[in-house]
Amino acid sequence: MSGVPRAAVAVAMPTIRVVSEEAERRLTDAGIDQPALEAAWLLEHALGLSPLMQRVQADHELTDAECECARALVARRTRREPLQYVLGTQEFCGREFQVTPAVLIPRPESALLVAEAVRRCADHPAATIVDVGTGSGCLAVSVALALPHARVVAIDVSAEALAVAQRNMVQHGCDARIDCLQGDLLAPIDAPAWRHKIDVMVSNPPYIADGDLATLQPEVGCFEPRLALAGGPDGMGVHRRLLQQAPSYLKTGGALLMEVGLGQAAAVCRLAEESGWFQTAAVLQDEAGIARVVCFEKNESHVEPVASDH
Repeated sequence: MSGVPRAAVAVAMPTIRVVSEEAERRLTDAGIDQPALEAAWLLEHALGLSPLMQRVQADHELTDAECECARALVARRTRREPLQYVLGTQEFCGREFQVTPAVLIPRPESALLVAEAVRRCADHPAATIVDVGTGSGCLAVSVALALPHARVVAIDVSAEALAVAQRNMVQHGCDARIDCLQGDLLAPIDAPAWRHKIDVMVSNPPYIADGDLATLQPEVGCFEPRLALAGGPDGMGVHRRLLQQAPSYLKTGGALLMEVGLGQAAAVCRLAEESGWFQTAAVLQDEAGIARVVCFEKNESHVEPVASDH
C-alpha cells in the first residue's frame, strides 16, 4: 500500500473581519456596552489600523503575532479592566495622557478645576498653583500649559502615580516647569518657605464613601486605585483634612478648589465656612447638572465660627 503523499497544506490565517467579529462577540458576552466600537479601538491599538482602515482591509490576513496581540487585549477587556488601562491612554482637556492602574482615570468633569484655576490666575500669570493628589498629572499639566509663567507643584503620596505624572509632563513638554513632590497631602511643602505663598490649590480627592466601594461598576471598584477612590466613612475625609491644612499655605484671598461627589457639595461648603478660614466663592456644576467643584477663598483673617443655639 503506497503512502499518501505529503502535500503542503496552506492554512488560511484569520482576517481582520474574523478577528473583529470574534472580539465583538466576546465583548458582548462580557456585558460591554459598546462592543463593536471597543472592538475596533482594541484592534486599532493592536494592529495600528484605524477603524476605517479595518473595514477597508477587512479581508487582510493577520499574522499569528497580530492575532495573539489583539486577542490578549480583548481578553483583558472581557475581564472588565477599563479600556483606558488596556489602551494605556485617556483624553483630558483635548490632550492624551498616559494612564496605568497606579492612577485614577481622568474624567471630563475634572476639567472644571482646570478652567477655574486658569480663570482665577488670568490677572496673575506668575501664580503659584499646587495640585494635591496629582495622579496622572492631568490637572497639573493642563494648568501649566494654560499658564506658561505659573509655578506649578504636583503632589502625590504614591511614587507609582508620580512616575506616571512625570511621563505625562515630559510628553507634553512641561516637565521643567512642574515640581513633583511625594507625600501625604500638603506634608511635602510643610516648611516656612511655603507659608502663605500659594495662590490656588486644586484637588480631585477620593470622595467615595468606603461602604459604597463594593457597589461601583467592576471597571472602577476592581481596577482603579483604592487610594484614589476611598474617602472615608462619608467620602469627605480627605476634604476635611485639606480644609484644615490649606489655610497655612494659601495667601489671603487664595483659592482652594476641590472636586466632590454626588450630594457632597453642601456639606463640604458647610465644613469650610464653619472652620472660620474660608468663604464659599462658587459651586460649579458638571454637564449632568451635578454640583461637582466647590471653590473657597481664604478669609483675610481667621473668623471664629459662630456658636449655634441649636
